[in-house]
Amino acid sequence: MSPRQSWPGRPFPLGPDWDGRGTNFSLFSENAERVELCLFHPGGVEERVEMAGHTAHNWHVYLPGVGPGQRYAYRVHGPYDPHAGHRFNPAKLLIDPYAKAIDGGVRWDEANVLPYVPVDDGDVPDDADVEPDDEDSAAAMPRCVVVDESFDWQGDRPPRTPWSQTVIYETHVKGFTKQFPGLRPELQGTYAGLASDEVVGYLRDLGVTAVELLPVHHIADESFLHAHGLTNYWGYSTIGFFAPHAMYAATGRQGEQVREFKGMVKALHRAGIEVILDVVYNHTAEGNHLGPTLSFRGIDNSAYYRLEPNPRFYTDWTGTGNTVDIR
Repeated sequence: MSPRQSWPGRPFPLGPDWDGRGTNFSLFSENAERVELCLFHPGGVEERVEMAGHTAHNWHVYLPGVGPGQRYAYRVHGPYDPHAGHRFNPAKLLIDPYAKAIDGGVRWDEANVLPYVPVDDGDVPDDADVEPDDEDSAAAMPRCVVVDESFDWQGDRPPRTPWSQTVIYETHVKGFTKQFPGLRPELQGTYAGLASDEVVGYLRDLGVTAVELLPVHHIADESFLHAHGLTNYWGYSTIGFFAPHAMYAATGRQGEQVREFKGMVKALHRAGIEVILDVVYNHTAEGNHLGPTLSFRGIDNSAYYRLEPNPRFYTDWTGTGNTVDIR
């Protein structure tokens, strides 16, 4: 593949930013030595582009001709030294923390994204993460997707119902709409289903003024759940804080889920119903020191997570294996 034309680009905004002619990509990593943007083409062909721009701690590049629908991820180079808090490993494909759309889940059967190869269920050597794992994880990883963020909100504004008049209905996008009476099968379990006339009418008849949605950020099922044929139904296992979970989309997973999500919000607002999101910002799906390298861990472990005095280990105030460092 011939070298692609690229410009250094700009450090902000973080994530992909399409301007109608090309896309600027920017990724924060304080301790990285090199960053490669990985573009994926039909047939799974991977094209790697050096992030030539480096401003403060942001790595960036602008690619003319790259636009909505382009699938991408990152490989980040630097020291692999868990005892110093660093877990850089370019063999691991990484999700962009600022991706607006993510296609697919972690395919645990395809390739190793963990720092060990499980022997038996629960039988994991505690020092398995001390040496880097050189197995490429691309076959197992989701792809981020560049999206067109434009949307005709038609003057939409939140209803801003006074608290004294607010009636909140907490619900799960998939669970609530999956078997909703009279809802077309293709809308069941989706954002579009929640925006349907049937569901909106039902909520209004109840007197609901706001829906509080259980996590809708893109999640990653834990490996131990997959081993037992289960999934993380509730969604408290976030890996993409800015991307609506693609599995709840009726229209597609190549960026269409973003437009569908916005359409849901607009439809609910039009009916006088506010939208509240149940968010989980205190931890990610990467678990403890033996967990998978999916995103933050490989981009800059010591910057994104709170670490113990021995930086090989994570401060676990959340009970999930890690705690995000929001300082």
